[in-house]
Amino acid sequence: MKTNKQAFQEYLQLEKKYSPHTLNAYMNDIVSFESFNKLHFEQENIDQANYSQIRSWIVSLVDSNVSNVSVNRKMASLKAFYKFLLKIKQIEVNPMLKHKALRTPKTIQIPFSEKELIDLMSQMGNSVGFEEVRNKLIVDLFYTTGIRRAELIGLQVNNVDSSACTIKVLGKRNKERIIPVLPVITEQFLLYVKERESVENIIDKDYFFITKKGLKLNETFVYRLINSYFSKVSEKVKKSPHVLRHTFATHLLNNGADLNSVKELLGHSSLASTQVYTHSSLTALKKVYADAHPRNK
Repeated sequence: MKTNKQAFQEYLQLEKKYSPHTLNAYMNDIVSFESFNKLHFEQENIDQANYSQIRSWIVSLVDSNVSNVSVNRKMASLKAFYKFLLKIKQIEVNPMLKHKALRTPKTIQIPFSEKELIDLMSQMGNSVGFEEVRNKLIVDLFYTTGIRRAELIGLQVNNVDSSACTIKVLGKRNKERIIPVLPVITEQFLLYVKERESVENIIDKDYFFITKKGLKLNETFVYRLINSYFSKVSEKVKKSPHVLRHTFATHLLNNGADLNSVKELLGHSSLASTQVYTHSSLTALKKVYADAHPRNK
């Protein structure tokens, strides 16, 4: 007989269509609470846990120096679990109903400057060989399309259309979207495809980006690649694929793109998600305001 935990996992995978990474995060949080409950309350099954027990776990996590952001993520997993149990009528009251998330400091993501991007592309120059051509394309594709790291890793060979200057990516919750690419990127596509043919034994044939051993890329590889290249031109603390995605959105907004268009390009389900990028375009907005207002003439 299927346990509630197994049913929840199937629900996230089949109905919510969460990625393996997100699915593992949710289930690891559930297992962690199970372990805590078993140790401190001698309760094997968390289905009937109350908020007092959940609160004890929160205190334990905070005392262990787990950040508020991480605690909130774990609570989101529990909230989803109990909401599911309520939905399938396994519980009558959701113990997380009145839970309030812990306060977290608002962090401002600092994008790369246009100069930093120009400097890096200048350093990469005319790349030669499979790995150099691939790496330059990865950096440029992140910056010119704003795709997520998982979307780049999962990009399929047959979803790259150089003639139409588009790529089709699989975003969050398996939502597909078609993204336009610049002519300079399609030129790099053709060069990379030619270099890709030099890889002797391609194991993961369906994936567009591969290692020199013919395997699909992984998250750590891509993060290290971006961090390594941007360390040459930027002193920013955080240098990651997500910062490049943030940079893409910020530079578009700074140069007059409207918020709805940026939303569609990023694959956001709501405008609220896109609005976090608008703060970085404040400098450009101030300039437009100063140049345009009659009182400043």
